Amino acid sequence: MELRHLRYFLAVAEELHFTRAAERLGIGQPPLSQQIQQLERELGVTLLLRGRRGVELTEAGQAFRREAIRVMQGADRAVETARRAGKSQIGKLIIGFTVSASIHPFVPRVIQACRQRYPEVAITLLEQTTNELVVAIHDGRADLAFIRAPAPETAGVRVEILLHEPLVAVLPHGHRLAGRPSIRLQDMQGEPFIFYPRKVGASIHDAVIHACESSGFTPELRIEVPQMTSVVTFVAAGMGVSLVPYTMQQLRAEGVVYVPLADARVPEAHLAVAYNPRALSGALDHFIAHVREAAASFRMHEPPRASQVPPRPPA
Repeated sequence: MELRHLRYFLAVAEELHFTRAAERLGIGQPPLSQQIQQLERELGVTLLLRGRRGVELTEAGQAFRREAIRVMQGADRAVETARRAGKSQIGKLIIGFTVSASIHPFVPRVIQACRQRYPEVAITLLEQTTNELVVAIHDGRADLAFIRAPAPETAGVRVEILLHEPLVAVLPHGHRLAGRPSIRLQDMQGEPFIFYPRKVGASIHDAVIHACESSGFTPELRIEVPQMTSVVTFVAAGMGVSLVPYTMQQLRAEGVVYVPLADARVPEAHLAVAYNPRALSGALDHFIAHVREAAASFRMHEPPRASQVPPRPPA
């Protein structure tokens, strides 16, 4: 028995007329009758009663019709599923992110957009440090990750920078610099700095150190905290000052003030996506393409780049 036998039978069962069913199927009436007879011989039962007024279903024919409809619906679903799979509309993705990256509005926005575009892609989220996520991608435990670049160079892992944003000073409310519209890095000389460990993520840590040293001083490391959000918490507690990515200003913690930097070269943070180019599945390939497209659109609304930040007017 083939699917065409079921399709032919259902056409006759619905039309209750061989000629009309043949016209609907686009075949001749004699070949249709032969196919139905072949089906009945294979089943060993009579499905249809032929008469001058048309066709009637036997009890066996009625039971067979119900099951044939289910089979054909299943076949249609199988075809559609295969087509969607070919278009990468089904599958699963494990998407990693660092705490700092997840605070950037682009990350949740692009994940939500991809879920809407590919609703049948099962997405699992994984929060880890940059170094841990790079290893997870290398080992196949994650498909891609939103991280802060640069990241450790690892064979089989590609890192693409998506967006740039300037670092801003985060100061305790009431700090001597908190009331200014902007400050220079030199203004922070001698202040105790709050960092999170370089082993957690070297990109912003190194950017802060390099920027301060370029301004003529080495920042005094007062406290190391486990993640970027903790930096803001300890600044609010009056334990020191720090530099954080521009989008961290979304953390409206009580007791802190964010102040832009007015240096000629403001240090930047870089949001990136990391993935294994050799492990691209259809779903992952489409997801990355959508991320690139969304990043290009998002860049039109980014904060000013470091070279575009106007200098502070002389006092």
